Amino acid sequence: MERIEVKEIKQVELENPVLVEGLPGIGHVGKLVAEHMIDELGAEKIAEVYSSHFPPQVIVLANGLVRMVRSEFYAVKGEKQDLLILVGDHQSATNEGHYELTDAYLDIAKRHNVRRIYTLGGYGLGQLVEKPAVLGAVNNEALIEEMKQYGVLFKENEPGGGIVGASGLLLGLGGLAGIDAICLMGETSGYLVDPKSAQAVLSILCKALSIDINMQALEERAKDMEKIVARLREMEQTGMHEVASEEDLRYIR
Repeated sequence: MERIEVKEIKQVELENPVLVEGLPGIGHVGKLVAEHMIDELGAEKIAEVYSSHFPPQVIVLANGLVRMVRSEFYAVKGEKQDLLILVGDHQSATNEGHYELTDAYLDIAKRHNVRRIYTLGGYGLGQLVEKPAVLGAVNNEALIEEMKQYGVLFKENEPGGGIVGASGLLLGLGGLAGIDAICLMGETSGYLVDPKSAQAVLSILCKALSIDINMQALEERAKDMEKIVARLREMEQTGMHEVASEEDLRYIR
């Protein structure tokens, strides 16, 4: 297998699309947003990316069939804005791979004349968050005031450890390629899948892109998660060691 293999599924003509990246990360915030957008907007898969930099495993499907780990690009022909959406099973397992995969993602973006990139993720606080704010980082200072108008917060030296993986490198390498890029990070505990944080990020992204997306599915997942968190808190306070149900555990990563 080559280090990176791109399998083109379908050719599409897009007009100055915006790239939205939602690969797995803290709280699966970006992944939740991107997959929700794909479902709600009826996005069409146009490419698959395979790489030896991904973890050495396969994905087992519901019927027992397996497939290779991969990233995927989806396209949306919108009334106001065309989109490319990047999702995937995993990020790179190696430092070198993060750079090589990001280069491959940018090559695809350039072929479609992407004019702007939004990378999505979670900002881990190490504690439960009732009303998650959305923090921002940009590769062009001129974008800061624009993003503030949508409710994005910019805090000095935050996130302190930088932005790891594709969400960060798409800003850095995108800037070197002359593409404006913004990272939107929803506050989250960092140890649970967080649909509430995903809602906060998606709300701001919709404003920035001037699009409407139904959030009912995310709202329902957020309510389910609140029930699980309430149960965990109760167990912690009472010293109980009751095992959560399998249905509950599917939300916890």
